[in-house]
Amino acid sequence: MRTEPTSSDRSTAETFQNAHTLDPAASTASQEQVSDEIAQIHDDYRQRLVAGQDTETQPRLDFTPYRSSLLRHPTKDLHHADPETIELFAPAFGQRDVHALESDLTIQHNGEPIGERIVVAGRVLDGDGRPVAGQLIEIWQANAAGRYVHKRDQHPAPIDPNFTGVGRAITGPNGEYSFTTIKPAPYPWKNHHNAWRPAHIHFSLFGTDFTQRMITQMYFPGDPLFALDPIFQSITDPQARERLIATYDHSLTSHEWATGYNWDIVLTGSNRTWMEDEEAEH
Repeated sequence: MRTEPTSSDRSTAETFQNAHTLDPAASTASQEQVSDEIAQIHDDYRQRLVAGQDTETQPRLDFTPYRSSLLRHPTKDLHHADPETIELFAPAFGQRDVHALESDLTIQHNGEPIGERIVVAGRVLDGDGRPVAGQLIEIWQANAAGRYVHKRDQHPAPIDPNFTGVGRAITGPNGEYSFTTIKPAPYPWKNHHNAWRPAHIHFSLFGTDFTQRMITQMYFPGDPLFALDPIFQSITDPQARERLIATYDHSLTSHEWATGYNWDIVLTGSNRTWMEDEEAEH
Protein backbone atom coordinates (compact mmCIF):
# COMPACT_ATOMS: atom_id res chain seq x y z
CA MET A 1 0.00 0.00 0.00
CA ARG A 2 1.33 3.47 -0.92
CA THR A 3 0.58 6.58 1.07
CA GLU A 4 1.27 10.26 0.49
CA PRO A 5 4.19 11.67 2.51
CA THR A 6 3.18 13.69 5.53
CA SER A 7 4.38 17.23 6.15
CA SER A 8 6.74 15.81 8.78
CA ASP A 9 8.17 13.38 6.23
CA ARG A 10 8.66 16.18 3.69
CA SER A 11 10.32 18.40 6.30
CA THR A 12 12.73 15.62 7.27
CA ALA A 13 13.58 14.93 3.62
CA GLU A 14 14.17 18.61 2.87
CA THR A 15 16.41 18.96 5.91
CA PHE A 16 18.42 15.92 4.80
CA GLN A 17 18.77 17.29 1.27
CA ASN A 18 19.86 20.69 2.53
CA ALA A 19 22.48 19.03 4.73
CA HIS A 20 24.01 17.52 1.59
CA THR A 21 24.15 20.82 -0.29
CA LEU A 22 27.76 21.54 -1.20
CA ASP A 23 29.54 24.83 -1.01
CA PRO A 24 29.75 25.87 -4.70
CA ALA A 25 33.52 26.15 -4.39
CA ALA A 26 33.70 22.53 -3.26
CA SER A 27 31.97 21.19 -6.35
CA THR A 28 34.33 22.77 -8.88
CA ALA A 29 36.68 19.77 -8.81
CA SER A 30 35.90 16.07 -9.01
CA GLN A 31 37.68 13.29 -7.16
CA GLU A 32 39.20 12.22 -10.48
CA GLN A 33 40.68 15.68 -11.01
CA VAL A 34 42.12 15.80 -7.49
CA SER A 35 43.53 12.27 -7.85
CA ASP A 36 45.18 13.23 -11.15
CA GLU A 37 46.78 16.26 -9.49
CA ILE A 38 48.10 14.03 -6.67
CA ALA A 39 49.52 11.54 -9.18
CA GLN A 40 51.32 14.28 -11.11
CA ILE A 41 52.94 15.69 -7.97
CA HIS A 42 54.04 12.23 -6.85
CA ASP A 43 55.46 11.47 -10.32
CA ASP A 44 57.46 14.72 -10.17
CA TYR A 45 58.73 13.76 -6.72
CA ARG A 46 59.89 10.34 -7.92
CA GLN A 47 61.77 12.00 -10.78
CA ARG A 48 63.46 14.32 -8.30
CA LEU A 49 64.58 11.30 -6.25
CA VAL A 50 66.05 9.70 -9.37
CA ALA A 51 67.92 12.95 -9.95
CA GLY A 52 69.45 12.62 -6.49
CA GLN A 53 67.43 15.21 -4.58
CA ASP A 54 66.55 14.73 -0.91
CA THR A 55 63.45 12.88 0.27
CA GLU A 56 60.49 14.84 1.64
CA THR A 57 59.30 13.43 4.95
CA GLN A 58 57.04 16.38 5.77
CA PRO A 59 54.09 17.72 3.71
CA ARG A 60 54.59 20.60 1.32
CA LEU A 61 53.27 23.94 2.55
CA ASP A 62 51.41 24.42 -0.71
CA PHE A 63 49.83 21.21 -1.98
CA THR A 64 47.39 22.09 -4.73
CA PRO A 65 45.03 19.08 -4.32
CA TYR A 66 44.56 20.15 -0.68
CA ARG A 67 42.69 23.27 -1.67
CA SER A 68 43.07 25.29 1.53
CA SER A 69 46.75 24.46 2.11
CA LEU A 70 47.61 27.94 0.80
CA LEU A 71 45.76 29.38 3.77
CA ARG A 72 47.19 27.06 6.41
CA HIS A 73 50.74 28.27 6.88
CA PRO A 74 52.47 31.58 7.71
CA THR A 75 53.03 34.00 4.83
CA LYS A 76 55.03 36.60 6.78
CA ASP A 77 58.26 36.55 8.73
CA LEU A 78 58.08 34.93 12.16
CA HIS A 79 58.47 37.04 15.31
CA HIS A 80 59.41 36.16 18.86
CA ALA A 81 56.39 35.89 21.16
CA ASP A 82 55.96 36.02 24.91
CA PRO A 83 55.37 32.39 26.02
CA GLU A 84 53.19 33.47 28.95
CA THR A 85 50.91 35.42 26.61
CA ILE A 86 50.58 32.46 24.27
CA GLU A 87 49.69 30.14 27.15
CA LEU A 88 46.66 32.30 27.91
CA PHE A 89 45.16 31.21 24.59
CA ALA A 90 46.69 27.75 24.16
CA PRO A 91 44.27 24.86 23.62
CA ALA A 92 43.73 22.35 26.39
CA PHE A 93 40.92 19.89 27.02
CA GLY A 94 41.12 20.12 30.81
CA GLN A 95 41.52 22.72 33.51
CA ARG A 96 43.26 20.39 35.99
CA ASP A 97 46.11 17.89 36.24
CA VAL A 98 45.76 14.91 33.93
CA HIS A 99 43.88 12.02 35.56
CA ALA A 100 44.58 8.42 34.56
CA LEU A 101 40.92 7.91 33.63
CA GLU A 102 41.08 10.65 30.98
CA SER A 103 42.82 8.20 28.65
CA ASP A 104 39.64 6.10 28.45
CA LEU A 105 37.22 7.89 26.12
CA THR A 106 34.55 5.21 26.62
CA ILE A 107 33.77 5.98 30.28
CA GLN A 108 33.31 9.75 30.22
CA HIS A 109 29.49 9.65 30.19
CA ASN A 110 26.62 7.77 31.77
CA GLY A 111 26.25 5.17 29.02
CA GLU A 112 28.31 3.08 26.62
CA PRO A 113 29.33 4.76 23.34
CA ILE A 114 28.36 3.10 20.08
CA GLY A 115 31.03 1.52 17.92
CA GLU A 116 34.07 -0.73 17.88
CA ARG A 117 36.02 -0.36 21.11
CA ILE A 118 39.78 -0.18 20.50
CA VAL A 119 43.01 0.34 22.42
CA VAL A 120 45.63 2.59 20.80
CA ALA A 121 49.04 2.35 22.42
CA GLY A 122 52.65 3.09 21.60
CA ARG A 123 55.69 5.09 22.57
CA VAL A 124 56.94 8.62 22.02
CA LEU A 125 60.59 8.54 20.92
CA ASP A 126 63.28 10.98 19.89
CA GLY A 127 65.31 10.64 16.70
CA ASP A 128 67.78 8.27 18.37
CA GLY A 129 65.05 5.93 19.62
CA ARG A 130 65.19 7.16 23.22
CA PRO A 131 61.89 7.37 25.12
CA VAL A 132 60.39 10.79 25.79
CA ALA A 133 58.79 10.62 29.23
CA GLY A 134 56.40 12.97 31.01
CA GLN A 135 54.88 14.50 27.87
CA LEU A 136 51.25 15.56 27.58
CA ILE A 137 49.35 13.85 24.75
CA GLU A 138 45.86 15.01 23.77
CA ILE A 139 43.71 13.22 21.22
CA TRP A 140 40.46 14.12 19.49
CA GLN A 141 38.44 12.27 16.89
CA ALA A 142 35.11 11.69 15.18
CA ASN A 143 32.70 9.09 16.52
CA ALA A 144 31.74 5.74 14.98
CA ALA A 145 29.47 7.56 12.51
CA GLY A 146 32.15 10.04 11.41
CA ARG A 147 30.75 12.98 13.37
CA TYR A 148 32.60 15.44 15.63
CA VAL A 149 30.94 17.10 18.59
CA HIS A 150 31.50 20.52 17.09
CA LYS A 151 29.08 23.16 15.86
CA ARG A 152 30.89 23.40 12.51
CA ASP A 153 30.36 19.70 11.82
CA GLN A 154 26.85 19.60 10.37
CA HIS A 155 26.88 16.61 8.04
CA PRO A 156 23.91 14.26 8.60
CA ALA A 157 25.51 11.63 10.82
CA PRO A 158 24.34 11.03 14.39
CA ILE A 159 26.00 12.49 17.45
CA ASP A 160 26.65 9.90 20.15
CA PRO A 161 25.58 11.37 23.52
CA ASN A 162 27.99 9.01 25.26
CA PHE A 163 31.06 9.91 23.23
CA THR A 164 32.77 13.31 23.21
CA GLY A 165 35.90 12.13 21.42
CA VAL A 166 38.65 13.83 23.43
CA GLY A 167 41.20 12.45 25.89
CA ARG A 168 44.53 13.12 27.57
CA ALA A 169 47.48 11.12 28.89
CA ILE A 170 51.03 11.59 30.14
CA THR A 171 53.78 9.43 28.66
CA GLY A 172 55.36 6.98 31.10
CA PRO A 173 59.05 6.47 31.93
CA ASN A 174 59.58 4.48 28.72
CA GLY A 175 57.69 7.01 26.62
CA GLU A 176 54.63 4.77 26.62
CA TYR A 177 51.01 5.89 26.26
CA SER A 178 47.68 4.13 25.90
CA PHE A 179 44.13 5.22 25.04
CA THR A 180 40.88 3.27 25.05
CA THR A 181 38.43 4.71 22.56
CA ILE A 182 35.98 3.98 19.73
CA LYS A 183 37.21 3.42 16.19
CA PRO A 184 36.25 6.54 14.20
CA ALA A 185 34.56 6.46 10.81
CA PRO A 186 35.40 8.36 7.61
CA TYR A 187 33.61 11.65 7.09
CA PRO A 188 32.93 14.10 4.24
CA TRP A 189 34.72 17.42 3.92
CA LYS A 190 34.53 20.37 1.55
CA ASN A 191 37.81 20.09 -0.33
CA HIS A 192 36.13 18.88 -3.54
CA HIS A 193 32.98 17.14 -4.73
CA ASN A 194 32.29 13.92 -2.77
CA ALA A 195 35.49 14.25 -0.73
CA TRP A 196 35.92 11.84 2.21
CA ARG A 197 38.64 11.74 4.83
CA PRO A 198 40.05 8.35 5.90
CA ALA A 199 39.31 7.38 9.50
CA HIS A 200 41.92 8.93 11.79
CA ILE A 201 42.71 10.16 15.29
CA HIS A 202 44.34 13.55 15.89
CA PHE A 203 47.31 13.60 18.30
CA SER A 204 48.70 16.70 19.99
CA LEU A 205 52.01 16.52 21.85
CA PHE A 206 53.36 19.18 24.19
CA GLY A 207 56.91 19.76 25.34
CA THR A 208 57.78 21.79 28.41
CA ASP A 209 55.18 24.49 27.67
CA PHE A 210 52.33 25.31 25.30
CA THR A 211 54.69 26.97 22.80
CA GLN A 212 56.18 23.52 22.14
CA ARG A 213 53.23 21.82 20.49
CA MET A 214 53.17 19.35 17.62
CA ILE A 215 50.06 17.92 15.96
CA THR A 216 49.74 14.81 13.82
CA GLN A 217 47.20 12.18 12.72
CA MET A 218 47.12 8.41 13.13
CA TYR A 219 45.41 6.29 10.47
CA PHE A 220 44.20 2.69 10.37
CA PRO A 221 45.67 -0.03 8.12
CA GLY A 222 44.03 -0.91 4.82
CA ASP A 223 41.83 2.17 4.46
CA PRO A 224 40.57 2.38 0.84
CA LEU A 225 40.42 6.19 1.06
CA PHE A 226 44.19 6.67 1.42
CA ALA A 227 44.79 7.08 -2.31
CA LEU A 228 41.96 9.62 -2.61
CA ASP A 229 42.84 11.87 0.33
CA PRO A 230 44.91 14.98 -0.50
CA ILE A 231 45.88 15.54 3.15
CA PHE A 232 47.38 12.05 3.53
CA GLN A 233 48.88 12.28 0.04
CA SER A 234 50.40 15.72 0.72
CA ILE A 235 53.31 13.73 2.16
CA THR A 236 55.03 12.86 -1.09
CA ASP A 237 57.40 10.24 0.34
CA PRO A 238 55.61 6.85 0.59
CA GLN A 239 57.68 5.64 3.54
CA ALA A 240 56.83 8.79 5.48
CA ARG A 241 53.13 8.22 4.74
CA GLU A 242 53.39 4.66 6.01
CA ARG A 243 54.66 5.93 9.37
CA LEU A 244 51.25 7.54 9.96
CA ILE A 245 49.47 4.18 9.76
CA ALA A 246 49.03 2.20 12.96
CA THR A 247 49.66 -1.55 13.10
CA TYR A 248 47.06 -3.99 14.33
CA ASP A 249 48.51 -5.55 17.50
CA HIS A 250 46.72 -8.56 18.92
CA SER A 251 48.74 -8.32 22.15
CA LEU A 252 46.86 -5.09 22.92
CA THR A 253 43.42 -6.66 22.55
CA SER A 254 41.18 -7.67 25.45
CA HIS A 255 39.00 -10.78 25.38
CA GLU A 256 35.44 -9.84 24.37
CA TRP A 257 36.27 -6.17 25.00
CA ALA A 258 38.57 -4.38 22.54
CA THR A 259 40.87 -4.77 19.56
CA GLY A 260 44.24 -3.04 19.59
CA TYR A 261 46.55 -0.88 17.47
CA ASN A 262 50.17 0.10 18.02
CA TRP A 263 51.54 3.45 16.86
CA ASP A 264 54.87 4.98 17.84
CA ILE A 265 55.52 8.71 17.44
CA VAL A 266 59.05 9.82 16.50
CA LEU A 267 59.68 13.50 17.23
CA THR A 268 62.95 14.17 15.39
CA GLY A 269 65.36 12.69 12.88
CA SER A 270 64.92 11.33 9.37
CA ASN A 271 62.21 8.91 10.53
CA ARG A 272 60.18 11.48 12.40
CA THR A 273 56.40 11.39 12.32
CA TRP A 274 54.67 13.92 10.09
CA MET A 275 53.42 16.95 12.01
CA GLU A 276 50.74 19.26 10.63
CA ASP A 277 50.12 23.00 10.83
CA GLU A 278 48.17 23.89 13.97
CA GLU A 279 45.60 25.69 11.81
CA ALA A 280 44.52 22.49 10.07
CA GLU A 281 41.07 21.26 11.08
CA HIS A 282 40.58 18.01 9.20
